[in-house]
Amino acid sequence: MALYAELHRHLGGSVVPRILWRYFQRQNTDLAQRFPEYPEFEEFYTRERNSLNEYLELHTLVESVQTAQTLPYFIYRLIRGAYIFENLAYLELRYTPYLRTSEELSQSERIEQMRQIVEIVGKATQVSEYQIVSSQILCMHTRLPYEVNKAIVDLAAQHREYICAVDLAGGDTHVAQRLDEFVKLYKYARSLDIKTTGHLYETTDGCYPQLLPYLMRIGHGIQIPLRYPELLKEVAQLNQCLEVCPTTYLKTGTLDNLHQLKVVFDRCFEAGVDIAICTDNAGLHNVRLPFEYENLLTQDVIDFRQLQACQEAAFRHAFAWPYGQRPESLLTGLLQNDSPEALAVSSH
Repeated sequence: MALYAELHRHLGGSVVPRILWRYFQRQNTDLAQRFPEYPEFEEFYTRERNSLNEYLELHTLVESVQTAQTLPYFIYRLIRGAYIFENLAYLELRYTPYLRTSEELSQSERIEQMRQIVEIVGKATQVSEYQIVSSQILCMHTRLPYEVNKAIVDLAAQHREYICAVDLAGGDTHVAQRLDEFVKLYKYARSLDIKTTGHLYETTDGCYPQLLPYLMRIGHGIQIPLRYPELLKEVAQLNQCLEVCPTTYLKTGTLDNLHQLKVVFDRCFEAGVDIAICTDNAGLHNVRLPFEYENLLTQDVIDFRQLQACQEAAFRHAFAWPYGQRPESLLTGLLQNDSPEALAVSSH
C-alpha cells in the first residue's frame, strides 16, 4: 500500500460536496433551501472559477458552518476519508482559527476563543480507528487586522502540541499594501522558532520576493519556475519546498491545462528544488491526493521517477513527521516502537 503525506490542505476546502450538502439538509434551513438538490449543489461547488478571488469566496460558505460545535462532525469525516480513500499516513490541516469563532463576540473575545478552536481541531483529528499522524498549520489572513494575525502567531507558539507552523492565506491581491506588516509577522514567527509556509507566487499578482527569506516552504510557488526561474537557485539554497496543488490552478483559471505544470516540475528538478504534490482543497475539487499524482503521471507532466521523488519530498519536508523518510522503509522498525506516532503509521 502506498502511503502519502499531505502538506497543503485547507480545513474549509476539505469537506466533500455530498457531506456538506447533507449537513445543509439536516442542520441549515437557509442553505438547504438554496441548494435543494444535490447535483445542482455539486456543480456549483466544484465548477471552475474565473479568478483566485472568486474561488476563495467559496471558503466563506464552509467557514460559516464550521463552528466550535460542528468542527468534530466535519473533521471526523475528513479523517475517515483521508485514511480509507487516500492512504494518508500524514496530514497537515491548515485554517484560520479566528474565522471559526463566534461573530457575536468582540475581537478580543474571538481571539481568546481561538484557543478553544485549536484544541477542538487537535482532539477531533485523533480518531482511534483511522489513525493518521496529523498537525495544524494556523493561517494568518490578508484581510484580518495585525492584532489578530499576531495573536495567531502567539497561539502557534503556545500550543506546539497541536500546531506545527503558520501560514499566510486570504488572496494575494491584499498583500501589497501591507507587505511590511507581513514581513514583520514572519520575522516574529521565526524569532519564536515557529515553522513557516505561505501562499506565494501562486498567481502573477502574488509574487513578493521580500517574503521568501522567511519561509521554510512555499505554498504553491509555481510562478517562480514559470516566470522567475532565476530565483530557483536561492530557493534550492534555502532548502525550500514548493507545495504544488495541480487541480487548484485549473479551478482558479491560473492555468489552462495541467500540462503547463511540466515546466514547473522540469525546472525545479533541474535546479534541485523539491516539490510536494498536494490537494489544497480536496473536497472543493472532488479530487483526492492519489488522483493528483495519477493525473500528472497520465498526462505526461511527470514520470514515475519524479512521482516517487515528490512522495519522498512530502515526508522529508513535513513539519511534524517524526521520521524524516517515507513509512514503507520504516515499518519493520516501527513495529518495535510503541510511540503514538509509530502506532499511527504501523496501523496502516
